[in-house]
Amino acid sequence: MKNTPFLKFHEALGARIIPFAGYNMPVEYSGITDEHMTVREKVGVFDVSHMGEFWVNGPHALEFLQYVTSNDVSALTDGKVQYTCFPNGKGGIVDDLLVYRFSREKYLLVVNASNIEKDWAWCVQHASRFGISAGPGNDMNNASDGTAQLAVQGPLALEAMQNLTSVKITDMEYYTFKVLKFAGIPDVILSTTGYTGAGGCEIYVRNADAPRLWEEVFRAGAEYGIKPIGLGARDTLRLEMGFCLYGNDINDTTSPIEAGLGWITKFVPGKDFIDRALLLRQKEEGTARRLKGFVMIDKAIPRQHYEVVDASGKIIGEVTSGTMSPVLKQGIGMAYLNKDYWKNDSEIYIRVRGKEMKARVTAPPFLKK
Repeated sequence: MKNTPFLKFHEALGARIIPFAGYNMPVEYSGITDEHMTVREKVGVFDVSHMGEFWVNGPHALEFLQYVTSNDVSALTDGKVQYTCFPNGKGGIVDDLLVYRFSREKYLLVVNASNIEKDWAWCVQHASRFGISAGPGNDMNNASDGTAQLAVQGPLALEAMQNLTSVKITDMEYYTFKVLKFAGIPDVILSTTGYTGAGGCEIYVRNADAPRLWEEVFRAGAEYGIKPIGLGARDTLRLEMGFCLYGNDINDTTSPIEAGLGWITKFVPGKDFIDRALLLRQKEEGTARRLKGFVMIDKAIPRQHYEVVDASGKIIGEVTSGTMSPVLKQGIGMAYLNKDYWKNDSEIYIRVRGKEMKARVTAPPFLKK
């Protein structure tokens, strides 16, 4: 197992550490519900240094990214971030990821921790077609092992973090980033993408600067009630917003159209990306199943792989993610459902330990503003 540069802080704070995506990671500190509500109401800090970071540079970087990702990278401008996915050539998804544009010839890809090796191999496989060399010091390089990242999330996060930089960050728009001096550390990347729906930022530094970053972030956030947050609350937070989790809601067998990710699948002129024809056909003709959100009516907690049935007991789908919402105090989840059950307020049943528990189809986010 690998360790992030922040492991000593997690251990000192009494976090419960578990193996996750090849790393020793904190799953909880004070308890998932307490941590969840801290992020919803104040400010919490996640160690997400296990995520992967690939740099793509050079005159053919844009052309390459237009081919391997589903979204329209040409629509990005400097300082903007885009959510997208790697189609796998078979109608499925290699991974979902973020693309940061620094210039027309410089991009940062942020990929899921569990898929770093798979994603890197996928990018290397296709890079040579565009004359892009891969490896240390080349046009495309994997900086994952040398990069630390904290996600500081919550409605008070940017206000607290403003104390650590002279650059204005409290007015940053969603899905943008800046390179700045932060906590006395030069060349920090600070972005506002978020995976909680609570606002906040992500902070990327070199591993050597990680201890200083941790200490300064917690010092700046002390008066705001800042707390460390584990992976457990990260999952409940993202599920309240209906954000997909790779390995649960999307994978190598689910298409972005089935997953409701048509909005990141752009069929613009000149963008000949992997699986374009197949995905365009799915968009035009429809699919047999679709990822949908649901809220439990009966008192029950849905879990991944639970069967979804109709009133007669016929199987109509499968739960991909589920939890008890700490805010709603209701069971919520996502499931792939057959076509006749996509409409909001459709009545469905989740099989929970042999019992059929009533639920209704509800479009995420489950927390309505």
